Amino acid sequence: MSHLAHNYDPLPVDLARADGAWAWDGDGNRYLDLLAGYSALNFGHRHPVLVAAAHRQLDTLTLTSRAFRHVLLEPWADRLAALTATSTVLPMNTGAEAVETAIKTARKWGYDVKGVPEGLATIVVAAGNFHGRTTTIVSFSTDDDARRGFGPYTPGFRVVPYGDAAAVEDAIDETTVAVLLEPIQGEQGVVVPPEDFWPRVRTVCDAHDVLLVADEIQSGLGRTGTTLALDLWGVRADLTTLGKALGGGIVPISAVVGREDVLGVLTPGTHGSTFGGNPLACAVSLAVLDLLETGEYQERAKALGEVLHEELGSMVSDGLLEASRGVGLWAGLDVPLGFADDGAVAGESPGRALCEALLARGVLAKEAHGRTVRLAPPLVIEEDDLRWGLTQLRTALTVS
Repeated sequence: MSHLAHNYDPLPVDLARADGAWAWDGDGNRYLDLLAGYSALNFGHRHPVLVAAAHRQLDTLTLTSRAFRHVLLEPWADRLAALTATSTVLPMNTGAEAVETAIKTARKWGYDVKGVPEGLATIVVAAGNFHGRTTTIVSFSTDDDARRGFGPYTPGFRVVPYGDAAAVEDAIDETTVAVLLEPIQGEQGVVVPPEDFWPRVRTVCDAHDVLLVADEIQSGLGRTGTTLALDLWGVRADLTTLGKALGGGIVPISAVVGREDVLGVLTPGTHGSTFGGNPLACAVSLAVLDLLETGEYQERAKALGEVLHEELGSMVSDGLLEASRGVGLWAGLDVPLGFADDGAVAGESPGRALCEALLARGVLAKEAHGRTVRLAPPLVIEEDDLRWGLTQLRTALTVS
């Protein structure tokens, strides 16, 4: 009997070690990691530059709390602001904390600056969103598994269809303080919006004096072939949430970056975190910023993404997949409904069945919703390894 709470249903593999794009179980079986910790491992497992940064910092200072300064915090904020072309950085720990911070900031800005009556602020969000699983965030989730049974729900959110800029504008009124969206919806199955969506939403927010908040926790930091996914459309958000890859897969660290006049509404005592911006996390994250500043990993994601999407498109043309979507080294695959019929566990979804078939062929992937599977290879993956993994996918789809 396990003493572990059953809030996850992992694939039947116990990983023992990993390096780069590969992981091994306790029996020595090797697996190509095409999930990369939901993009937390953009630079692969145990990247030597990041591991070295962690080791060095462990010998000096790991935590001060924000009651005191430490010598890495300001340099880290300066570097992150420069990379993201923003002016102000607020450090936290997890992605959900960053989103909660952005929500609090937007509401306070709405009351203090825009003049929305106290307690009436509203935020426009999208159906199919995933921003975390805190009580406030699941209050505006449309995923029944994430939401059901956790009420009463936090008010103040208006849900519109994703990718519909007209619906965003229709949902805005004098109480609206922000529009909070993922540039590309990850958990929903790597859903890319129409090409004109983000420029139009930016224009709508400007016209109505509403903050544009982009959740780049999964999409940011190289995944899409650009530093931020919104760079694909030449759009800049007022607030951007970052996490996952910001800690290099070694330590949790997140941040809200954006306009100084907006984050400036938070004053001492209004928001904080014991571990947010701690020295160990800053040391690793500074090394992450070193890797991103060269542009090498963004270019790798772009170039290898062309290989990924060409091969997936071929599988769609051959009838092995119903559809594929994505950009850079990020893809969502729709598995045919009949895939799980042969030899699958009763009631198992096609997506889960495909992930189990891939596991048997040495590939790690994860289903999203029912028949959708997400692929997010680490940006360090070699082209030959990526092609090998895609061959295993084709074989699994063909044989099964």
